[in-house]
Amino acid sequence: MRLKQIFLLTTISVVLFASCNKGKDPTPPDTDKTRADLTRDSIFLYAKQVYLWSDALPTAEVFNAKKYTTKSTDFLNYEQELIAISQYKINPVTNSPFEYYLNGSVVDAKYSYISDIANQNPTAYISNKQSSVDLEGNGNDFGIKLGAYDQTQPGSTVDEFALFATAIYQNSPADKAGMIRSNRIYKINDRTIGGSYKADRTFINSAFASTATTVKIEGVKYENGTAGTPYTLTLNKAVYQSSPVYAAKVFTAGTKKIGYLSYARFSRLSNSKPALDAAFTKFAADNVTELIIDLRYNGGGYLGTAEYLINQIAPSSLSGKVMYSEHYNPLMQSGGATILKNQPLLDANGKIQYQGTRMLTYADVDYSIAENTENFQKTGGLNNVTKVVFIVSGNTASASELVISTLKPHITVEMIGTQTYGKPVGFFPIRLENKYDVFYSLFHIKNSLGQGDYFAGFKPDVVDDFDDPRNDFGDPLEYYTMLALNRFGVNTPVTTAIAKTMSINGKNVSVANLQPMKPIVNGNEFIGMIENSHKIKK
Repeated sequence: MRLKQIFLLTTISVVLFASCNKGKDPTPPDTDKTRADLTRDSIFLYAKQVYLWSDALPTAEVFNAKKYTTKSTDFLNYEQELIAISQYKINPVTNSPFEYYLNGSVVDAKYSYISDIANQNPTAYISNKQSSVDLEGNGNDFGIKLGAYDQTQPGSTVDEFALFATAIYQNSPADKAGMIRSNRIYKINDRTIGGSYKADRTFINSAFASTATTVKIEGVKYENGTAGTPYTLTLNKAVYQSSPVYAAKVFTAGTKKIGYLSYARFSRLSNSKPALDAAFTKFAADNVTELIIDLRYNGGGYLGTAEYLINQIAPSSLSGKVMYSEHYNPLMQSGGATILKNQPLLDANGKIQYQGTRMLTYADVDYSIAENTENFQKTGGLNNVTKVVFIVSGNTASASELVISTLKPHITVEMIGTQTYGKPVGFFPIRLENKYDVFYSLFHIKNSLGQGDYFAGFKPDVVDDFDDPRNDFGDPLEYYTMLALNRFGVNTPVTTAIAKTMSINGKNVSVANLQPMKPIVNGNEFIGMIENSHKIKK
C-alpha cells in the first residue's frame, strides 16, 4: 500500500507518545530527569537507530547527552547536541565529517537540523534554516530577497556596497507594488545606505525584520543593465500565497526554441503544479527542444515535486526506467528501527493514519532499497528535450541537485554558475515533545547509475561567480541567462567586460568574481530534501 504524505512545515497537532524513553525504547525511564533531559536523550537515541551514519556514533554513556546544557535555551542546547552527533562520521575523500560546515567561525551541521514548530511558518521568526516563503507557498513579509554587492574601491578602507532586489516573491507587497529583480535600493526609511556594509547591515536587518510592519524604499530601476527610473515605495507587511516560479518564457533563435524556467523552491506539489504545468504546456506548444532551468536560489524541498519536474523534462522513452533510489542505514532497511513506533504516520492533512483500528507509525514503513526506488513516469506533452542547461550557485541544493543528477545519465546536461551546495541526503521530520521537529540526515540518494557522492556539490561546466543583479530573471541580458543561451549557440551583443561593470556614484566599477553578501535578511531559502511518499510494509 502506497501512502502519499506531505509533511507540513507548519504547526500541526498530533498525539505523540510523551517520551521516547518509554515502552520499548532502549533505556528505562528515569524519574529524576527533567523534560529537557528526556529530550536530549531522545535526540541521541533516535540518531542511534535512524541517522544515516549511525554506525559512527558511540554509546549513550560515551556520548553523554546530559552535558549539552551550557546554552541559554533548551532549543540551543538541543541544536548543539545535534551538531555534535553530525560530526562523527568522516568522509574519507575530505578527511572531515560529511556534515562539516563552517558557519562563520562556528562549526554547524551541513544537513541535519532541529526546528521549533512554532517558528516554522513565515508568520513567525525566519531563521537561517527557513525561507521567507515556506514550502506550502505561504509568505508573511514584504516579499523581497536582498543582495548586497561589494563595491569597495581599490585601496579604500570603506566597504561600499550596492543593495539590489535579487528576487521578488509573487503576490507579495513588493510584487504588487511593481518591484522586480534588478531594482536597486539607495534609501531605506529615509536613511541612505551603501556607504559601509558593516555599518548598514544591522539597520537593514532591523528595517526588514519579521516584527516590522512597514518599510519605505527609495532607489532606481535598472533598465538593460543601467540605472534608469527612480522610484519611492512604502510597503506594508502582509500574508500572501506565492508561486515558486519566478519566470517562464521561450527564446527563439532561428528555428530553435529554447524554454526558460526560473524556479524558487520545490514547494508542495499543489503549490508548484499550476505554474509548472502552465510553463511546460507552453514549452510543448512552442515545440521547445532545449531548456534553461534556473535553480540559482533553489535550496530544495519536497521529493515528490522534484519527481514531477523531472518527469516533465524527461522523454517518454524513459518511462519505467530507474530514476533514483534512497539508501537508509542497515537497521532502517531491515525494519529494526523500533524507536519509530513512537512516531505516528500522518496523512497530507497532518492527521494520524490507521490500518483498520491500528494506528500506523513510521515503524510500519518499508525502508528497503527495493521499495524506495523510483522510476520515470512521463508527465506532460514536452517530449523532445535533448539538452538542459542549469543555472546554479552555492544556494542550489538537495532536490535541485537531485534533478540534475537523475537527468545526467539520460540527456545532455550542462551547468553554469558556481559550485552547488552538495546535499545528496534527505529526511523526514521526527517530532519530539510535540514541539520540535528533528531533521536527521536519513537517506543517501543515488541516480540510476548508482551515483550520488556529490557531497561537495557539482562543479559547473562554465564556472562564473557573477550573479548579475541588474536584469530580471529570463532577460537575455541577465549575465547567467546570456551565458546559458551561448551554450545553445545563441550570442548576444553584450560583452563580458560590459556585463560585469556597474555604475556606482557615477563611476564604472567592476563587480566580477562576487556573489551577494550573506547573510542578509529574508530570502534565506529552505535547504533540504523531504521524503513525502512512503510504502507500508507488506
